[in-house]
Amino acid sequence: MKMLINSPQSVVADALRGMAAAHPDLEVDVEQRVVVRRGAREGGRVGLVSGGGSGHEPLHAGFVGYGMLSAACPGEVFTSPVPDQMVRAARAVDSGRGVLFVVKNYTGDVLNFDMAAELAEEDGIRVERVLVNDDVAVTDSLYTAGRRGTGATLFVEKVAGAAAEAGASLEEVAEVARRVNASSRSFGVALSACSTPAKGSPTFDLPDGELELGVGIHGEPGRERRAMMPAREIAEFAVGAVLEDLAQVAPADGPVLALVNGMGATPLLELYGFHAEVARVLAERGVPVARTLVGNYVTSLDMAGCSVTLCRADEEVLRLWDAPVQTSALRWGR
Repeated sequence: MKMLINSPQSVVADALRGMAAAHPDLEVDVEQRVVVRRGAREGGRVGLVSGGGSGHEPLHAGFVGYGMLSAACPGEVFTSPVPDQMVRAARAVDSGRGVLFVVKNYTGDVLNFDMAAELAEEDGIRVERVLVNDDVAVTDSLYTAGRRGTGATLFVEKVAGAAAEAGASLEEVAEVARRVNASSRSFGVALSACSTPAKGSPTFDLPDGELELGVGIHGEPGRERRAMMPAREIAEFAVGAVLEDLAQVAPADGPVLALVNGMGATPLLELYGFHAEVARVLAERGVPVARTLVGNYVTSLDMAGCSVTLCRADEEVLRLWDAPVQTSALRWGR
């Protein structure tokens, strides 16, 4: 399998060098694997730090900047960053008002961020943690106890980042981050497997003519496999799964933020066509959509497929969502 890389061993470092060259408003420590917003301590804001295995770009490093993350810690491909990276990031962004760790629910990430929080607190840094666990497809998976953290990570990082930018306290930023996570649900679909640089071949077997419903962002098994379906049927299945679970979130008839997210190898032509079906299903079910994003935001290397994430949004969440943001992967209002 052909890949645009120098070697599997240098793929993450090479990507970080490229990010540093493209975005001078970021401080990129290639050796220590930490990406920090330039001037992160200025303004006395609460710091936001997130991270996880590489291969899900632009998550997380692509969301470092004004109105979103203060720093990100990229691990090796599909491998959690280590606590030392997280502590370095916390030290780099703490202005004395504390740091929020945004953690996707994968066992390695949870354990390492917990350890990093203890170490940072020993340094005198106040730390809060928010766990993102929005994937309704399965209760447990190969990498998790409980639901996986997927598309809602973008919602949490954007809304919490806007709160921090506006001067909210650590407790206030953590509260709105947890509220967004509690109000969000996701469901993913794979049309093909992804390939890691180290393996150089598909990481799981998905025959031509079949799709995986409820797949995880590392290719973890979902609910079931079926023969390939038209986009309208996939949208009905995915949105139905999300809404069934989201019905437990009050208010049940409120507006939603909607994310139609590509897994990395699905063209925008297909994603927008799929979104047309998602919008149709939501309209038929009487769900008002307040804001929509369509594109590749939480990917799985070169996996073909998509995910749908919905978040019940109150007025405060909508205001924070609309607040200006300026990162390499998300930008508006500035």
